[in-house]
Parts: sequence; structure tokens; C-alpha cells
Amino acid sequence: MSELPSICWGILTTGKIASWYVADLALSRPDAKVRHIVKAIGTSDVSRGRNFAQQYCPKETPEIYGSYEEVYNDPDVDIVYIGTPHAFHKKNCLDAIAAGKHVLCEKPFTLNARESKEVFDAAKEKGVFIAEAMWLRHRPLTIELQRLLHQEKVIGEIFRATSDFGCELDIPNLPLDKYYRQNSMGAGSLLDLGIYALTWIVLSLDPELTADRAKPKIMAAQTHWEDIELTSTAILQYPSTGRQGVATSTTMATGNPDLLARIHGTAGSIEVHGSCPSAPEAFTVYPKFEMGAGDAVVRGKGKTYDFSAPGRGFQYQADNIALDVLNGRLESSIVPHFETIRMMEIMDEIRRQGGTRYPTD
Repeated sequence: MSELPSICWGILTTGKIASWYVADLALSRPDAKVRHIVKAIGTSDVSRGRNFAQQYCPKETPEIYGSYEEVYNDPDVDIVYIGTPHAFHKKNCLDAIAAGKHVLCEKPFTLNARESKEVFDAAKEKGVFIAEAMWLRHRPLTIELQRLLHQEKVIGEIFRATSDFGCELDIPNLPLDKYYRQNSMGAGSLLDLGIYALTWIVLSLDPELTADRAKPKIMAAQTHWEDIELTSTAILQYPSTGRQGVATSTTMATGNPDLLARIHGTAGSIEVHGSCPSAPEAFTVYPKFEMGAGDAVVRGKGKTYDFSAPGRGFQYQADNIALDVLNGRLESSIVPHFETIRMMEIMDEIRRQGGTRYPTD
């Protein structure tokens, strides 16, 4: 067997998302396409960075830097993974780009579409790769589901889809310094959770991945506590096909782990299962429900596709992004720049209708 190609990562922050990502980079797996090496970690607390490296990089000894700039300037780092809070993404991306580094930045890519365009323009001018870390789109489950939906048409013509992401956080009683209490940081359910529910809707109803495809009509409502958005509901309607989707998100209740998304077609339906909409583990294809005796709904036998795997699922995104960089591409074929902008524009419109504004708007 030929040796796997390798790529060297610089990691920004030692928070929860970064720990999940790095842990998956270190997984030993037979299906790996790339050897991932964590070369550097940037953190405001070097001691915490060392502890992070000991726990999540057991086979490596990365450099621990007390500033992000040192990560950008490390000649051994090929690509920077940005796992900082939303409001810092734009600056972190621009700084990494200016240093000539390739970038993978967590979702939401920025706080609004205007900021995303600014970052992408800077990357194009510098000639470096950059992509949004929407790991849901890279998962084998997601890719196979799209094939069954849009190529095999296993449930006929799709006409509607629903998805909800809820995580109870008790916003009014959180300390004032917490992210979820700060509007200026992009707090709220939409950017953190709703982006996943919206992604399920778009993947289900809008199979084309082209920059010039028609945009959906949007009808949205939001609920707030002070200036913090708590609950968002959006209806997306595609005039050319009549397809409709409902995406909801909230920090007032935890969602149903047994039903992450439901997709209806003229010949049946699909239900997606897992711990939450960002981490699906399986989906079941059902024939059309029928009316039985006494008007009872009869559910036919479904076929379940199981995609449970070691780790959390970041490894698939890491492999795809690494291969893009190693092959000289400047954007991801799975989450191209225009798709990140499209999703940001959808969320901008939901916020406009719902009344959520950030200082950067």
C-alpha cells in the first residue's frame, strides 16, 4: 500500500469544537485518505494548550503558541482550522489569508453574507484555499441520502421537508460574559443551530449545486429575550417546483433525537435519526403511509441505512478539505464559496424578517 499523503494543521483555540475536530483527526481508521498532522495550536493560555495537546494529540507534539499570529507564521503549517466564536471568524480568516495560509473556518462562516464575500475575495486575491467547515455536507450519510433522493428518486418527487434543532440553554440566567448572552457575538439559535436545520431543507429540496440557481422565497419569524434571538422558524418555498420546507431552531428546549429531519415525496418518506441534526447516524426510507381500519395511519416496513462510525464525523470533512488543498484547489467542491454565501443570505433574510440585528450589519 502506498503511503497516504499528509497535511499539517494549525488549530485556533482549545474550545469544545476544536477538541472534537482534533480528536477525529487522530482517529486510526482503515478508510483514511490523508494523514493529518497537528503541527501547531494557538491559544490565549499556553498551559491549557499543552493540556489540550496531551489529551487530543497523543501521537504528536505540536507547537503551542500564545498567539494566533504565531500559528499563521509557522512555516510547517499548511492549513489553519479556525474554531473561534462566530464574531471572530472574519478577522481570523483575513489574518490567516494575509499570511498566505489555507483556511478551514467553522460555521457559520461569518456573521452575514457581506462579511463572507469580503473574506472570499481576499482569499482569491491571495490565491489560497478557504472553505466553511459545514461538516454535515461531507458525511457519507448525507452524500448517500442525496443520491437516493435526487438520482434514484426512492420516494418519488419530493414536495416538502422539515427539520428542527433545539438545545435548552436558559439564556436569561446565563452569566453576562457567556457567548449566548452577547448579541455582538452573533448569539442566538439561528447561526448556531438553525443553520443545520436549513441545510437539511436545502439538501432535500434544492439538489442543484450551481451559483445561479433560483433562490427560495422565505417567510420567517423570530422570538427574542432582550436583544437575543431564542427561537427561529423559516418557511422556504421554491416557486419553480412548489417544494416547501420548514426549518426551526430554539434555545428554549432540546429537540427530538429520534427525528432530525423528515422528507416527503410522492412515493414515500425518509426520516433521519441521530443525536442532533448536525450528527446524523442513520435514515429510514418508508413507503407511503396508508389509511387503515378506523382511519388509523399504517406505516409500512421501512429500510434503514446505518452510518454509525468511530468518532464524531469530522474526519470525512478533514479528508475532503485536505485533498482539495493538496490538489491545488482554492475552494471545496462540496461546500463551494457560492453555497456558503447563499446560506448566509438566507439567514440574513430570516434575521431581517425576524428582527435580529448585529452591530456588524
